[in-house]
Amino acid sequence: MSQETILVADDDREIVRAIQKLLEMEGYRVLCAYNGLEALEQLVEQEVHLIILDIMMPKMDGLSTMMKIRESKNIPILLLSAKTEESDKVLGLSMGADDYISKPYQPAELVARVKSSLRRYLYLGNREKAKEEKSNAIENGGLLLNLDEKQIYVDGDPVKLTATEYRIVELLMKNRGRVFSAEEIYERVWKEQAFATENTVMVHIRRIREKIEINPKVPKYLKVVWGIGYKMEKY
Repeated sequence: MSQETILVADDDREIVRAIQKLLEMEGYRVLCAYNGLEALEQLVEQEVHLIILDIMMPKMDGLSTMMKIRESKNIPILLLSAKTEESDKVLGLSMGADDYISKPYQPAELVARVKSSLRRYLYLGNREKAKEEKSNAIENGGLLLNLDEKQIYVDGDPVKLTATEYRIVELLMKNRGRVFSAEEIYERVWKEQAFATENTVMVHIRRIREKIEINPKVPKYLKVVWGIGYKMEKY
């Protein structure tokens, strides 16, 4: 079971209680705060590995609290807010948040994002050692492709790909940001002339997303450029 400690800060006590119960069922130790000042006090007194922080709170709002935390700590911060405008998300992320979850949230998605952020944080805490061990590797956000091992790691965890899936990922990782048509992907990966290959490539892309994305329906890394093809988003 997990031993990490998570601090949940929200002025809505019912939400705090629900998140606390959800995370404790996953084996985490949970601390509770009901405004920004209480959250800062908990951080002084306790070792915390991740914070779930509501934006709209009394005494000190979530964004101000986050800025104060970022002065001395780089622990993951997940913003939780009823604000769903894209500008609010961009603002929160640009100010130092690691992720942004809109209310009402899906419990399974919240748990998945907590686990992903914790894995990334604990893995990146040992990143220099990982780089030494995986010198012939390509990094992109939470993805690390070890070219010697022919292995991809997602937030530090190895993910098993088929040989064809690996070749697609390798092609896109080596050319992050570049858009490839389905025909071009097919010819480079299958080493054959492309003819009516859109569905074949699409199925493989879908399977890869299911393995490397938190939410395959809203992918972070493997993006479709409608009418053109696919790309690996550059981070």
